[in-house]
Amino acid sequence: MSQQFDVVVIGGGPGGYVAAIRAAQLGFNTACVDAFKNPEGKPSLGGTCLNVGCIPSKALLQSSENFHAVQHDFAKHGISVDGAKMDVATMLERKTGIINKNAGGIAFLFKKNKVANIHGFAAFKGRQGERWVVEVTDNGAVVDTLEATHVIVATGSTPRQLPGLPTDNQLVLDNEGALALPAVPKRTGVIGAGVIGLEMGSVWKRLGAEVTILEAAPTFRPPLTSRSPRKRSRR
Repeated sequence: MSQQFDVVVIGGGPGGYVAAIRAAQLGFNTACVDAFKNPEGKPSLGGTCLNVGCIPSKALLQSSENFHAVQHDFAKHGISVDGAKMDVATMLERKTGIINKNAGGIAFLFKKNKVANIHGFAAFKGRQGERWVVEVTDNGAVVDTLEATHVIVATGSTPRQLPGLPTDNQLVLDNEGALALPAVPKRTGVIGAGVIGLEMGSVWKRLGAEVTILEAAPTFRPPLTSRSPRKRSRR
């Protein structure tokens, strides 16, 4: 038997979970469907941003900045540190802890605001009268069928694959692999000088890797720096 909702949100990232919580606060019977699983195979809300994007990259950036400061900046303050070493496993463990804490916070907000938290992959299956029918699967098996008056699609994005160069997260990494390298590489190349590429390059450069960044656009961070200034209109 189908579960019926006023609003179903597909995707539990920053767009999806905020929309679901707000819809529930406005009095709508709301569900959020999200398919992400952490490396332990457990559901983890927050989408790419929280799990394999903005939040973990900032955690690694802070760790690498602290290590760089010990090596290069503390002496200016009269602080001497000899033989500083980076324990990559501990750094990654801290990153994972930050992710889990934040994902747990979203789950708490869902419970507090009575948002139904449904794990799985959602797909439209047509309409039933005035309602959309959404089927939820996990590992190919149907786990739920939902009916909703309104559906918000907030599925985010996935990394673009390069032709003839498949991602294996061993030698060829996407953002998920770059955030989980078990050791500092001797050399690494970053294709794309957007925010994520520059952040990952900065992390591993500070920790001792030789980093080369490849960018087709004439400037780094092209989506942010190539915009023309807005002109104010005069009336």
